Amino acid sequence: MTIGTLNTGTIAEAPGYDNRTAFADELIALARTDERIVAVCNDSVGSSNLVAFRDEFPDRLINVGIAEQDMVGVGAGLASSGLIPFVCAAAPFLTGRSLEQVKADVAYSRHPVILCGMSPGMAYGELGPTHHSVEDLSWLRALPGLDIVVPADRRQTRQALRNAVADPRPTFIRVGRHKVPDVTSPSSELVRGRFDLARAGDDVTIVATGTLVSRALGAAEILEQAGLSTRVLNAVYISPLDVDAIVAAAGETRAIVTAEEANVAGGLGAAVASVVAQLPSRSRVPLRIVGLTEFAPTGSTDTLLEHFGLTPAHLADAAQEALANV
Repeated sequence: MTIGTLNTGTIAEAPGYDNRTAFADELIALARTDERIVAVCNDSVGSSNLVAFRDEFPDRLINVGIAEQDMVGVGAGLASSGLIPFVCAAAPFLTGRSLEQVKADVAYSRHPVILCGMSPGMAYGELGPTHHSVEDLSWLRALPGLDIVVPADRRQTRQALRNAVADPRPTFIRVGRHKVPDVTSPSSELVRGRFDLARAGDDVTIVATGTLVSRALGAAEILEQAGLSTRVLNAVYISPLDVDAIVAAAGETRAIVTAEEANVAGGLGAAVASVVAQLPSRSRVPLRIVGLTEFAPTGSTDTLLEHFGLTPAHLADAAQEALANV
C-alpha cells in the first residue's frame, strides 16, 4: 500500500476534472518522446479525446471503424511488432463486444496492449443501459495476466499511462469521464498492485475505486463528525490486488465497506470479500459491499449514483451498519 494522503479541506468543495483530458495530454507528451506509441480506436476519435493526438501524429492513429473485435486484434498485432498500442473505445464496447479478443489476443498471448476503456461506469448517463459499463471489472478480473487500473483522478490517470509505457504489459485502464476532484498528493506514487492510502483511520475502512474515492473521502468527513476515524483506501489496482492492504484493514479496523461504480457480482467488493473470507475466523470483520445489483436505468450520472447509494451519505450509513455488527 502506498501512502499519498491529501489534506486540502472538504472534498465536496473541490472542483472536478474530466480524466479524459489528462489522458489525452499525457498520451501526446509520451508520444513526442517515444515513437513506439500508437493509438487505435473504433471511430471514436472525439469521444476518446484523440483529436489532438490525430492532428499531431496522423500516421500513428489507426481508426478501424466500428469493429471492436478487429480493433483489439490490430492492437495485438502492433504490440507483437514492438509498438505500444493504446486501444481506445467506449468501455462497454471495448470490454463486452471484444471480450474474446481481449482474452485470447491480449491476456492469454501476453501482448502488451493498453486497453483504454473510455467513459466507464455510468458516465454516459442518459444514453442508458447499453452504454453503461458496469460489468467490465467483473469480466476482466477473470482473465489471468491482465492488469486492471482504475485511476481516481487526473494525476493517477497520467501516472497510469507513464507506467504502461515504462513497463508494457497487458493492461486495462478505466479512463473516467464523470468529473472528479483531485484526491492524490503530488508525492504519491502509483505502484503496481498497491492501493493508495487516501486517508488514515482505525475505526472503519472504506475501500473505494475510481469515481468513488472522492465520495468515500466525503463519507469519512461525515463519520468524523460522529466521532469515527475512517481509513480510505484508493483501490487504483483491481488486479493485481493489494491483499496486504486488505488484511491490514481487517486487522487494524473494526469493519470494511467497499464502493465501486460497477456491478458487485465479481468486482472490487467480491475481490475484497474473497480475501476477508479466507482469513482465520478471529481475523474476519463485518463487510458491506456497495455498488450495482441490477441494470442501471437511464438518467444523469449523478442521479444514477444517488439511485444506487453511491454517495458520501450512503457510504457513511453503510459504514455505521457494518460497525453495528461488530
